[in-house]
Amino acid sequence: MKIEAEWMRGGTSKCWVFEAEHLQEAGTSLDMLLPRLFGSPDPRQIDGVGGATSTTSKAVILHRPAGGDVDVEFTFAQVGIEEAAVDWGSNCGNCSAVAGLYAIEKGWVTPSGDTTRIVTRNTNTGQVIVQRVATPAGALPLVLDAQMPGVPFPGHRVGLGFQDPAGKTTGALLPTGAATDTITAGGTRWTVSMVDAGAPVVIVRAEDLGLDPARYDSWRTGVELQLDTLDQVRRQAAVRMGLAPTTAEAARAIPKLAIAAAPTQADPGCDVNVMMLSMGRPHPALAITGSIALTLAARTPGTVLHTISGNTPGPALRLRTPAGVIETWSEERDGTLLVGVDRTARTIATTIIHLPEASGSAAAASLAGATL
Repeated sequence: MKIEAEWMRGGTSKCWVFEAEHLQEAGTSLDMLLPRLFGSPDPRQIDGVGGATSTTSKAVILHRPAGGDVDVEFTFAQVGIEEAAVDWGSNCGNCSAVAGLYAIEKGWVTPSGDTTRIVTRNTNTGQVIVQRVATPAGALPLVLDAQMPGVPFPGHRVGLGFQDPAGKTTGALLPTGAATDTITAGGTRWTVSMVDAGAPVVIVRAEDLGLDPARYDSWRTGVELQLDTLDQVRRQAAVRMGLAPTTAEAARAIPKLAIAAAPTQADPGCDVNVMMLSMGRPHPALAITGSIALTLAARTPGTVLHTISGNTPGPALRLRTPAGVIETWSEERDGTLLVGVDRTARTIATTIIHLPEASGSAAAASLAGATL
């Protein structure tokens, strides 16, 4: 079996991009098809196209809606690495950046002016994301020059504006109705904020983990020693936010967990120091959907981040991450709030993925009995 795909970088993630029609031709369930394509379950994903990390085991599935105000619909899939499973529970902001670029490169959207506006909708969350792709002189530039923290090489500039992002997954910006809650995990009571905007996120204070705000570079070591406890916090938050009936049934991808602290006076280049966990491990940069949640949390009185950021954040929020400082922005347009961040993206390869026939095996039997 042969499946057409593009390999693209969006922000600090890499993802395989498929058109929905091409995957439908496989005639099997995506929950079975994608892990096999990616080479899961296997920590190396050696017999598939996965990159064996949470930021490179991702897929984006695109669809052109017939009419309406949306140019492109896309579904995000976080493909398990050591499990033959797919998490559909949230979106990836970094990978979102490939949707608009793909639409222009494939001729779905005609460039217009120095910046082309593409209206996209993420089907995991129902979130509308207005993408602004740089098209100087009405075309994609031949020489890429847009830079961003966490990526050594330039790409196409893509602005992502999340339209009215609050409550897209749970129905409310503060799913529990409170700006802060208390969770007990690892024998400790944690004061946290649970916020849903872009993606559901639970925010904890770095000091509660024993991390020194003045030594941000040392956080990773301290965090990795407490991953089990942090996962308990995250799973309890999933139940509190209505994302799972029990802690055992909580998805690995949501809610995300962010560790935050105020910067020191010697480090005035940001408003918040933050480290986010992705699939149970420290994220090498920052989940962009998570940055949207942090931005609205900083604007919401009483939250952990509102206090950390100084209670008076402006339209921009500067977040220090392991990859550098990321600045989010917000704007009002025609009564609609856009909260966004600028990313870069580029196409790495256009390819055909070969999916071997596995007749006679248990995997083949399960694939044959599934439907898309």
